[in-house]
Amino acid sequence: MQFGIFTVGDVTTDPTTGRTPTEAERIQAMVTIARHAEEVGLDVFATGEHHNPPFVPSSPTTMLGYIAAKTERLLLSTSTTLITTNDPVKIAEDYAMLQHLADGRVDLMMGRGNTGPVYPWFGQDIRNGISLAIENYALLHRLWREDVVSWEGKFRTPLQSFTSTPRPLDGVPPFVWHGSIRSPEIAEQAAYYGDGFFHNNIFWPIEHTQQMVDLYRRRFEHYGHGSADQAIVGLGGQVFMRANSQDAKREFRPYFDNAPVYGHGPSMEDFTAQTPLTVGSPQEVIDRYATMREHVGDYQRQLFLMDHAGLPLTTVLEQLDLLGGEVVPVLRKELAVGRPAHVPDAPTHASLVAKAGGAQEATVYAAGDDVTGASPEVATVTR
Repeated sequence: MQFGIFTVGDVTTDPTTGRTPTEAERIQAMVTIARHAEEVGLDVFATGEHHNPPFVPSSPTTMLGYIAAKTERLLLSTSTTLITTNDPVKIAEDYAMLQHLADGRVDLMMGRGNTGPVYPWFGQDIRNGISLAIENYALLHRLWREDVVSWEGKFRTPLQSFTSTPRPLDGVPPFVWHGSIRSPEIAEQAAYYGDGFFHNNIFWPIEHTQQMVDLYRRRFEHYGHGSADQAIVGLGGQVFMRANSQDAKREFRPYFDNAPVYGHGPSMEDFTAQTPLTVGSPQEVIDRYATMREHVGDYQRQLFLMDHAGLPLTTVLEQLDLLGGEVVPVLRKELAVGRPAHVPDAPTHASLVAKAGGAQEATVYAAGDDVTGASPEVATVTR
């Protein structure tokens, strides 16, 4: 079971002090948070991709590459990579490069994004969101698995004998999670490829999450990737903790009430009752999250949103201390009890290489130049 954190990278005014961090401060804070996540024993750090204020993480591979150089064990991921508005060729190359630099400590989560205007900003139409996600991923999947790709689709110019470089490390592409909150088509897509399905349920009741995960599991089995309970599932979460439950509620309430997304809406009590947000003691967080598998089955990854709504960096680091020191060790043990032996762990680069029969040298040696764009198919691929 992997535990980690994800950030959306919002630049939000602290409602208790009135101070708003600069973009530079927020970016450096995200790096500090990622490094501390490793220090407290978490497994995963994931960053969102946004292209509008008040968010700063517009270039996940740049940030993750820097964090990779500052960490040794932490698995680096996204939450999410926009498969709709990014060119799949660029995604293939960027994340293969990151995979090499991070020595395989990379996977990524595909998503359509929740900001409508991002589509025209990058030359796309939001009405094609699902179709773009399906077509672009089909191309990306091939680019990582075939040395030479010829392609013709609806949303981009055709490719003729194209090789994306660098080739995936050890001949094994990064593992992909398909993130979706409400689209059954994306659950179907994840199941079709035998990829992971991440339901970021931080705003949703568990009954909805249960339906989406159940759909993915059934279709995963339908497509022959294994039994339904062997499907690879991840969930989102939100927590705020203090040793005393009332202290947690008192301290977090102004941040909740003024949060960019859910502030000035339902009360904190209603929101915590209906979604995974848990504000209280570490034991209350353990009790809440230990029950998640009762609804979705044994799953592989749990990510928490910890650094939003204007919370100061010192507070976020204290929260990570509690998460890594008191919560995750207990949850690891509790969620391991009764877990069937045939339910797999979340894939890693090492496990994927082993499944592939060992590391394969994937370098494409081919003549070519930037003037003619001579392709490996013409020039002969040699290894």
